[in-house]
Amino acid sequence: MNSSVLNDGIVGLREVMSQFATGVTVLTVGGERVHGMTANAFTSLSVDPPQVLCCVAHTAVMHDAIRTAGGFAVSILHADQERVARYFADRHRPLGPAQFASLDWLPGSRTGAPLIGGALAWMECELVSSYEAGDHTIFIGGLLGLARGAGGPGLLFFDGGFGKAVPRAQ
Repeated sequence: MNSSVLNDGIVGLREVMSQFATGVTVLTVGGERVHGMTANAFTSLSVDPPQVLCCVAHTAVMHDAIRTAGGFAVSILHADQERVARYFADRHRPLGPAQFASLDWLPGSRTGAPLIGGALAWMECELVSSYEAGDHTIFIGGLLGLARGAGGPGLLFFDGGFGKAVPRAQ
């Protein structure tokens, strides 16, 4: 095995975790604090009951938006939506409804949260619990509704860059 010693702490953790490929999502909330954020700290948690989790930094606008809204939506991005991922990761984009003005989206029927057009899949969740963990909060969402899009390759994040996950042959 070929290995090298990394710095301890944040730099070392980021370098090591960059080697773990993740899917890319956009988390959104509706209502008076409508907001969107690119997230790859997202996963399924439980099948029965159906639950997912996302992790959001305490300093992110999304953190208080999820608490206020009492839920969130998730759009799982298609490989050709790198521009959307970069847009919602940009801290200089407009806030509030203006951040969705140039995008194709629909309000979720259960939460009113924006669901990004062209995504591979969508979920709407009610906030069922949250846990403080270091500089982030783990938000657990109970599924209220979900849908799958037309399919295609998924957007991945790996080693500091975007790539795509090709669907398996059917």
